[in-house]
Amino acid sequence: MASEEHYDFIWKVVLIGDSGVGKTNLLSRYTRNEFDAESKTTIGVEFSTRNMVIKGKTIRAQIWDTAGQERYRAITSVYYRQAVGALVVYDITKRHTFENLQKWLSELQQHADPNVCVIIVGNKTDLREQRTVTHEEGRAFAGILLLIISVFKIIIFIS
Repeated sequence: MASEEHYDFIWKVVLIGDSGVGKTNLLSRYTRNEFDAESKTTIGVEFSTRNMVIKGKTIRAQIWDTAGQERYRAITSVYYRQAVGALVVYDITKRHTFENLQKWLSELQQHADPNVCVIIVGNKTDLREQRTVTHEEGRAFAGILLLIISVFKIIIFIS
């Protein structure tokens, strides 16, 4: 891992999706390798960073965890600006979070740069027996890139 003080570029990435889909734990797992089964609902936005080296350049990923509740929507949509990437997260055990993906993508399209890179993330694969959204449905919605993950057990499947 690169030094925290020096970086060549900052890439802003936003995590969006319904409340309770696991955005906060996704952020915690990626930036600190931590998982908190008792994590609280995000109020507004939180962010964390992680540096990485790509082709000899140090990139600071500045990852913004946005609240999924409707009452924070006016606040959180402001944070989409200048994002180079967005992870749109749903819970594979809660169909309504999958059905709301289009709403999140529309909001992102309205407030973010038109060239923002989007990855659809199906979370909580460790709860496979409770699954209500099939892998095929996720892939059909996502098109080319779908990430199916569990931040609890560090299971990642890319299709």
